[in-house]
Formats: sequence, structure tokens, C-alpha cells
Amino acid sequence: MQIFDTHAHVGLIRDDPIGQVRVVQEAKQCGVARIISICNSLRDFGTVYPTLKLVAGVYHAVGVAPSEVSRPGKNWVQTVEDGLKQPNVVAVGETGLDYFRKFGDKRSQIELFITQLEIAEKHNKPVVIHNRDAGKDILNILADRNPSAGAVLHCYSENAAYAKQALKFNVYLSFAGNLTYRNARNLHETVLNIPVERMLVESESPFMVPAQYRDKRNVPAYLPSTVQFLAEMLEMDIEELCAQLWKNSCAFFRLPE
Repeated sequence: MQIFDTHAHVGLIRDDPIGQVRVVQEAKQCGVARIISICNSLRDFGTVYPTLKLVAGVYHAVGVAPSEVSRPGKNWVQTVEDGLKQPNVVAVGETGLDYFRKFGDKRSQIELFITQLEIAEKHNKPVVIHNRDAGKDILNILADRNPSAGAVLHCYSENAAYAKQALKFNVYLSFAGNLTYRNARNLHETVLNIPVERMLVESESPFMVPAQYRDKRNVPAYLPSTVQFLAEMLEMDIEELCAQLWKNSCAFFRLPE
């Protein structure tokens, strides 16, 4: 049984190279065989990527999150494009929109997001999308710019009706530890009403710790708890579910199974 963590902020879990490698090793001991390392900023990517670029089972996304809209970095477009040419960099992101924290203004966030969709299209890479309180604008933008190589709505937080709209595009939905919360009825309804072939799972570590590990800082090694919960909800054998999620993740990031 192998689990693919499609979204982990390894550099936020541990800020030193030895600790980052240890996070990956501990995850593998728990069955998490592959991890997509996510950075919100290009500064973080420049620090974390050199440490993990050759670690087996670790792949990377490069991009500028909405939190960085006011400081994306000098020549950031070229930096993202250069990053996509590096070994084991498989996606653009995370990018997207976040109206909850009110980073910059909406127009600037939208411009940042659209530019990265264009970069992804140019380089034929999938996109990792952050959405917080910006669901309508996300769908409107995807309607105009449906990514050819696909996109994932990471740490999905909308409801089943929204999911059905999103799945009209070339999109997967990724579920994190908040799926395991009792009050996450919108997520529970969603997983029961979408095809398992369009699902991914992620730790979103160090955030969104599964209910089983409340009050602890999240790590990829805790992801099996979320997968177990999902298997029980879907009434699927966990090995069968893991095999499907692995297949989905490899297809999305264009990696061999």
C-alpha cells in the first residue's frame, strides 16, 4: 500500500535541511511513498528545493501564492519558468486566490493567478490552486482558461454543488486532514458525490492536522489517518482506495506509477 501526499509544506515543518529530509524519511516509514513539496514563495523554493531535489520520492511545485502578491520577487516570471526546467519540478503552484486574508487587492491577486496559469499553459504543466473565499472567481477564471495539463483545487473546502461545477473543467479535488473533522459536512457530502477517479489526498502539513492528531503539528506521516477516514466514508477497501489515489496522483503529475 502506497500513499501519495500531493501537497506538503516541508520547509514550514522543518526549516533546516536535516530536518526536512527526516520528515520525508518518517513519512516513508508510514507508507507515504511520494510527496509534492510546496512553497508559497520563490524565496522558500530557493531554500527548500536544493535540499530535496534529489531525495527519492520527492517532487516539487514552483510558483507564487496569493499571500505573496505584494512581493512576488524580482523577475519572478522568469524565476518560475526557470524552476520548471529543473529536475523533479512537476507543477506550477501553489497559486490561486485568497480573499479571506485580503492579501493585496483582488485585481492584483487575479493578475498573479492568471499569469501563472499562462506559464503553466506555456510549459504544459498542471497547476496547484489555492482557494479561500474566492470560489466564484476561481471558476470564472477556469472557464476562460481551462488548464490543458490540468489543475487541482488543493485542500478542498467548498461543497458538493461547487465540486460538480469544478469537475466540468480539467480539475481534480484534493482532500486534507480537515476531511476528518465532524463538522466538515460540506466535505463529507462532496466525497460521496464525486468520482473517486477525480480525488487526490494531501497532508497540507504543517496545517490541517487530522482529527486523530489534534493539538499536534501536522506532518506527511499523518496522512494515512485521512486516507483511512476517506476509505470508511466511501466504504472502500483501503488498499483499493490507495491504489486508485496513487493512480490519480501519478496521472495528474505525469509520473510513472
